Amino acid sequence: MQTDIDPRSLIGRKAVDRKGTKIGTVDEVYLDDATGVPEWAAVRTGLFSRDAFVPLEPSEFVDDTLRVPFDRALIKDAPDFGVGRHLSPEQELQLYRHYGLDAAPGAPAPDRDFGRLAGQEE
Repeated sequence: MQTDIDPRSLIGRKAVDRKGTKIGTVDEVYLDDATGVPEWAAVRTGLFSRDAFVPLEPSEFVDDTLRVPFDRALIKDAPDFGVGRHLSPEQELQLYRHYGLDAAPGAPAPDRDFGRLAGQEE
């Protein structure tokens, strides 16, 4: 997906699966902690449903619609972590595995840097 897009412009936009079937509306966008780049979108899958997390890479934002290159059933079965909270590295790994994607390039292993101060040499 374009990395220069304003994540706020995705909120409220329609999201469709790889076949063009509507899966819902983008509810929230989650940024990568290290880079600030939009990484995940929470898509409200129905009026009384939950939000499903979808990866923004390799998704595309075309004609005011988020096109997610996965089947609707896979998206609806994504792990449910609730919205409005930070995604932990472990939760992100679960999502990457669910979608059959490699972990984010350059992402540290979970908790690898836990307790280490920024700028501190090893």
